[in-house]
Amino acid sequence: MASSLFEQYNEATARSGTPFTSGLQQPSTRSAPISSGYVTASIEEDVKIFTRQKINFTPPRAITHMVANNNMLMIAMADRTILRINRDQPDQRSEVKLSDEKIHKMFLDPSGQHLIISTETLDVLYVGKKSRKAKHLAKMKGHLIESVGWNKMNRNETTTTEILLGTSRGCIFETLIQAGDDGRFFQQNPDQYWKMVYNLGKESTVPVTGLHVERISGSTQSDKRTIFIMATTPERMYQFIGTIMSTEAPIFLQVFQRYENTIPTGFLELPGNIGYSQLQVYTPKQKSTPQGFAWMSGPGVYIGNFDFQELTRENLTKDSHLLIYPLDKEGTVQIKPISMILTEFHVLLLYSDRVQVICTLNETPIDEDVYQAKFGKLLGMCRDATKGTIWTYSDQGVFMYKVTRESRDVWKIYLNKGDFNLALTFCQDNQAQRDEVLRKQAQHFFDDKQFDKSALYFASTEMSFEEVTLKFIEADQKEALRIFLQKKMANLPPEDKAQMTMLVIWLIELFLNQVGILRNQPASKEKYDSVHDGFRKFIAQKRVMECLKNNVDTVYDLIASHGDVTDMVFFAMLMKDYERVISHHIQGEDYQAALEVLKKTSKKELFYKFSPVLMQHIPKELVTAWIIQDHSLDPKKLIPALVQYKHNDATGQTHEGIRYLEFCVTKLKKEEQAIHNYLVSLYAQHAENQLMKYLLSEGEDATRVHYDLKYALRLCSEHQLKRACVHIYTTMELYEEAVDLALQVDVDLAKRCAEKPEEDDEGMKRKLWLQIAKHVVKEQSDIQKAMEILQECPLLKIEDVLPFFPDFVTIDHFKDAICSSLENYNQHIQNLQTDMDEASESAEAIRADIHNMRNKYAVVTGQHKCAKCDSLLLSRAFYLYPCGHKFHADCLIKEVTIHLSPTQRIHLSELEHQISSLKVSNSKRPQMPRKGDDLTPNREEMERLQTQIDDVVAAECVYCGDVMIRSIDKPFIEQDELEARNKSWE
Repeated sequence: MASSLFEQYNEATARSGTPFTSGLQQPSTRSAPISSGYVTASIEEDVKIFTRQKINFTPPRAITHMVANNNMLMIAMADRTILRINRDQPDQRSEVKLSDEKIHKMFLDPSGQHLIISTETLDVLYVGKKSRKAKHLAKMKGHLIESVGWNKMNRNETTTTEILLGTSRGCIFETLIQAGDDGRFFQQNPDQYWKMVYNLGKESTVPVTGLHVERISGSTQSDKRTIFIMATTPERMYQFIGTIMSTEAPIFLQVFQRYENTIPTGFLELPGNIGYSQLQVYTPKQKSTPQGFAWMSGPGVYIGNFDFQELTRENLTKDSHLLIYPLDKEGTVQIKPISMILTEFHVLLLYSDRVQVICTLNETPIDEDVYQAKFGKLLGMCRDATKGTIWTYSDQGVFMYKVTRESRDVWKIYLNKGDFNLALTFCQDNQAQRDEVLRKQAQHFFDDKQFDKSALYFASTEMSFEEVTLKFIEADQKEALRIFLQKKMANLPPEDKAQMTMLVIWLIELFLNQVGILRNQPASKEKYDSVHDGFRKFIAQKRVMECLKNNVDTVYDLIASHGDVTDMVFFAMLMKDYERVISHHIQGEDYQAALEVLKKTSKKELFYKFSPVLMQHIPKELVTAWIIQDHSLDPKKLIPALVQYKHNDATGQTHEGIRYLEFCVTKLKKEEQAIHNYLVSLYAQHAENQLMKYLLSEGEDATRVHYDLKYALRLCSEHQLKRACVHIYTTMELYEEAVDLALQVDVDLAKRCAEKPEEDDEGMKRKLWLQIAKHVVKEQSDIQKAMEILQECPLLKIEDVLPFFPDFVTIDHFKDAICSSLENYNQHIQNLQTDMDEASESAEAIRADIHNMRNKYAVVTGQHKCAKCDSLLLSRAFYLYPCGHKFHADCLIKEVTIHLSPTQRIHLSELEHQISSLKVSNSKRPQMPRKGDDLTPNREEMERLQTQIDDVVAAECVYCGDVMIRSIDKPFIEQDELEARNKSWE
């Protein structure tokens, strides 16, 4: 039956049932309280939860029975015919003809593929999904089947797998039905086996009116399966639970064997046997775990939920209670229903002329659907366990109930019960309902004196802010008020900056008041610590800190008004107001704490501001902090702090100023003159040895030292550091002053200074050595040392130092020196003679080479080519070198020009220009010179200029001479040409 086969059955009739306003169905005019902040407006007309729709189907014969599952309808008619309708394919109906047996009950498995028919003649028939006729189950003959426990996990259309069947005599049988092929001549028995596994009628014969089999998932071992079975009779309900260890049939016997000689612990008996009962199990989804059950018995409907968490218990039901049948119109007699259907929150009771709906949560009837007499007497009701649809039928028609938002008002029931958590769960996304639940929950806690919890829930509602705050103020619950404000602040959107600021300031004031009260109560120390810690966590929140950036002074004033210095420091640290914190610590003479704060700041200006003070009290720790900062600090800006430090040798404390400046010079490689000058100043005052090491490390090149030479010289002179002065003099190239001062310290130092001048400055060296010799002779009167000086300095002769000796000194003292000097002169004369001879021989050889060159020639043919352009050499003027290379004149000039200096290039260009000018002037003269014209001057001038050009470009072969050797470090491609080529490739 497709949707096209349905028609809405008179909406007025569908809603004609008497509404019970005390149940789930509420008047459509309800609205949320104004104080909630919501206005509930229904956008569509409220409809009943269960709305009846008549199926557009007229049965050909009177209907006797009907079952439905998985969109399959099995309708039994009075002529013993089963009409099979697939709602997914409504046009493909089929009929199965039965024999003359009268049907007692029909059972359809959850998949809609297997139908079992119990007849009043104690025959059992089976109809498969594709069966065209019913098959007798011979092994079951003689039993009246009252109930079937299907395997809801089965989806196989050829077998039912193991199932349980309950009979009218209280017996429970296990069987397995195998569907065969209708076309085969020899048919095998569909019922593979038939075994009784338990008997509920041992005491008296009672029918098994309900069976449900549940295979519980989550077993720890794969070869074990936990099975739960619920069975009912008209007066009793049983629960069986066990483990199946083997798959050998009958498998359920392993469960029932535990209860062979005992009654199950989960046994329940209700008085009032009406001769029949019905068991219904509600499962949200087909393959999920059952949620609840309902047992229609004599006194009423016994309803409860399942609890499969503790499988060791014998009773797996919970929250069970008895729902009493409604009274008749006079209110005196209970009306017994024909059938029953269980949904998630309701029970539908079927009577002969009506369907009554009762809410299982509050046991209140919410609706009653009265059928018109023209439809005939209602015969039964069934529920499609797979699709969730509900069906009723009479002998003349079939009806379906449409379920519309069954849980719509569940929240209200739980709210009235005081179960706020479940009420919130069923509010879903309806903000008005959620707000109403939260308000009542908040008021409940407020009335119960649980003010802290009440504050949390009030903050989640839309109640007036002023109303709630006044509640807590009047109740003198400042802590609850604070909790409310905190929660309210957390719920504020970021754009509500004004409200955020107001709440934050108010909360700070509340915190400070409470902290101030608890601080002076020793008995409340634990409470004080908790509140104080909460306050600090509160102001440390990111949102709070962002809010307070523009209200810092207000918070400072608040904290100061309470005299809370520690929290003021804490707040200043949070806001990164390090200057205030450091000033506070310095005022309290807690310099170490001030330094710790200074280390945390990224504002380097604070280092420059507070270092002078800290340097006076904790120099070592401060300098260590500077060193840790590495390159981030500018040492020049720290010099004022270093000046504040006064070194005290008595304590043996390391000079921290020197330590930091050495770090700047050696590690940071600082070159600022001020840093080096101050380091020299400290060295000169306190560390002479370190000064000399520093001066030596700086070297003796005046252009590369980083300190001021004149300033350093003045400092060293003031402190009588003569060795340092000598080094500075030599660096300044004041060698005479250096030697004079060095002679006051050490002659060897003076000798080293005398060697400092350049090698070619022999006059200066001779003068310095004479100065040393004079000092040795006159001041020390040491003739032996004077003679040693003559040996150390070859520039001095004996005659140079003789004037320095006194008159009484005899020649014997200088005999060795005079002999040595004469020998040196004689050797020098011989060397000069040898040089003169070698020069004469070289001159003769050169003259011979010149003579030979005049007669040397080379042959140039027409096939010879220029070494530069590879063109024929004789095509224009050329140069020929003895090495064999030949160049055109213009090619040679072009090749040589790139190796010339700028001055040479300019000179060559001028010579070429002058020759060009002479050629032009000659071309303007007449071709036939007149008598008396003299062309000699121009010719001679051109020859002279050409000779000069040859001297510049043709002095040597460009490929074999010094030009090629000097150009060895030049690239083959010039930088300009390389860049041009690179761009061409882009």
